[in-house]
Amino acid sequence: MTFLDEDLYEAVQHYLPKVEEYVKSHGGTIKLVCVKNGSVYIELAGACHGCSMSLLTTKMVVQKKLREYIHPELNVVNVDGTPENMPPEDCYKGKEEVHEEANHEKKKGLGEKIKKILSM
Repeated sequence: MTFLDEDLYEAVQHYLPKVEEYVKSHGGTIKLVCVKNGSVYIELAGACHGCSMSLLTTKMVVQKKLREYIHPELNVVNVDGTPENMPPEDCYKGKEEVHEEANHEKKKGLGEKIKKILSM
């Protein structure tokens, strides 16, 4: 596949709302986690998180549709907490995701400071 991770991330972000319609009809949502070398890492949330049909949904709905919209060799992985489905450390997360993670770390640090002050 000749896409850069950044380009593939943007393409998936663009088409994901169309793909997500099926998942939403079952009370779930899809979060784009990251992209690396033609693999798209997603997280099923809501009613779909932990569902016994989540692998089938990932491959037969999400992957199938993204392959139709973007590229026939695209691979979609559901980040479900199992070691074999963890995204690589160096995958592309998009500019918004990196900003959100930084804000989360700042809030976490602030929470620790407040705990220390309150325990004095």
